[in-house]
Amino acid sequence: MAGDGLLLEGFLEMLSAERGAAENTLESYRRDLEDFSGFLAGRKASLAGADKNAVTAYLSHLTARGFAASSQARRLSALRQFYRHLFTEGLRGDDPTRTVATPKRRAALPKVLGIEEVDRLLDAARAATAAEAPSPAAALRALRMHALLEVLYATGLRVSELVSLPLSAALRDERLIAVTGKGNKERLVPLSQAARAAMRAYVARRRGEGVHMQSRWLFPSHGESGHFTRQAFARDLKELAASVGLDPGMLSPHVLRHAFASHLLQNGADLRVVQQLLGHADISTTQIYTHVLDERLAALVESHHPLAGPGSKD
Repeated sequence: MAGDGLLLEGFLEMLSAERGAAENTLESYRRDLEDFSGFLAGRKASLAGADKNAVTAYLSHLTARGFAASSQARRLSALRQFYRHLFTEGLRGDDPTRTVATPKRRAALPKVLGIEEVDRLLDAARAATAAEAPSPAAALRALRMHALLEVLYATGLRVSELVSLPLSAALRDERLIAVTGKGNKERLVPLSQAARAAMRAYVARRRGEGVHMQSRWLFPSHGESGHFTRQAFARDLKELAASVGLDPGMLSPHVLRHAFASHLLQNGADLRVVQQLLGHADISTTQIYTHVLDERLAALVESHHPLAGPGSKD
């Protein structure tokens, strides 16, 4: 309906102007709300007039279509923000999603690499920078891969944040760099000495080869975005994993982000600190990693409790 389209565009414009939502986020909201609008049209209803029964019927409809509880929860979140916007703007006198229960979902444990497995990846990437390369371009690619891995494991950046780092991140000899994450929120993340050295080596080789001299990106490319893409990094990472005997199917940049968080907690970091480093707005998002804490506590009890172990008495 035309009215639905106007309401939707107004909502998306608010997300872009007031919250700085990224293009991918806006497209996700658009798809979710257009799907709900299409469902309502089949019931001869509209976004403007939908009530709580229509929202719950839509969730049941998603179940019938095979949507997981997590996907339903995301759709409901989009509807809540949309109707909260309409209510705030005085376009509706109520919020039909206010008392709708969120579909229950079980938090899936992320795939986690062991420290030894991450070391194998880093060692292989480092060795490739010292090996004789078949061409200057291949040598530059090896240095780029090493820098990407060192920075990712040192910072836990989202892959989109990593590939879009500015060149200035490598030019300042600082232990912290500022990163702009979701919602244009800025945070500081630490850089290890190895990460700083890998970035500087890559930039020095780039300049020596005289390529991408005008680029403002740390990891430039000739593509539309101007910087290396997350898809290309994921592809190269799988190739590296296969070369060291790891399953390429379990490797992705996001898995290395999980490894960063899990290994920090495993070695005693505070959950709130990890939340800040990852750029999570809500601590509940970070709590998916508490299984690492549970395992560490169980190991401590097993190792140190006087009644633990095969020699304990009943």
